[in-house]
Amino acid sequence: MKAIASLAIAISTTLTLAACDVKKTAEGNITVPKYEKTQAGDVTLPKYDVTTPDVKVTKEEKTVTVPTVTTEEKVIEVPKVSVTPAKEK
Repeated sequence: MKAIASLAIAISTTLTLAACDVKKTAEGNITVPKYEKTQAGDVTLPKYDVTTPDVKVTKEEKTVTVPTVTTEEKVIEVPKVSVTPAKEK
């Protein structure tokens, strides 16, 4: 359980610290049509160059303490239900 928690913390820390490099290369533009139905609107989205980080995931062996669960057999009393249908009474 500790190994899973450690791995989750390491991954979330890596994702938080490894931000992308983003550069805006073109401006966006929006022209909204007036109240006339003949005029169309124009939308130009801005453009970006995004450089993503390199992520390398590796494995290594560690020795961890893991709790074990044991079972044993015991004889206990459990309820038993018998149903007799109405037609058989």
